[in-house]
Amino acid sequence: MVMLSDLGILEQIEQGKLKLDPFSKDCLSASGYDLRSDVEIVLPKGAHALVHTLERVELPPYIAGQLFLRSSFAREGLIGSLALVDPGFRGQLTVSLVNMGSGNVAIDKGERLLQIVFHKLDRPSSRPYVGKYQDSVGTVESKRFFQINM
Repeated sequence: MVMLSDLGILEQIEQGKLKLDPFSKDCLSASGYDLRSDVEIVLPKGAHALVHTLERVELPPYIAGQLFLRSSFAREGLIGSLALVDPGFRGQLTVSLVNMGSGNVAIDKGERLLQIVFHKLDRPSSRPYVGKYQDSVGTVESKRFFQINM
């Protein structure tokens, strides 16, 4: 795998193969792209919330995304459960956040919350993502099916 630089990301976007909508050059970093929150939220100490990105992401079958919480939020005590974004995924991303800090953590709508780093696979995936979160819009709760045996 090769990590895409800012120029590699722009090239993929200009060719229409990688999509970030809405795209802002201000969110582009040397080796990733800052995804913004689509909601305004205040997480009290110990609180959990699901938050979705402003951007709709579309990955081709040869690029995977890796999510990181921006370090400013981590320094305030925010912890995120951040998954790999599979090749072929389309939609807004929902992440799980927990405030383990000593005070409230406020996230403004449109604020840069996450960084996505793009990894180019050695060859296109033979099984691009087609799961139950495909074409997600807004905050999406777990779609995991479980059964309680009594």
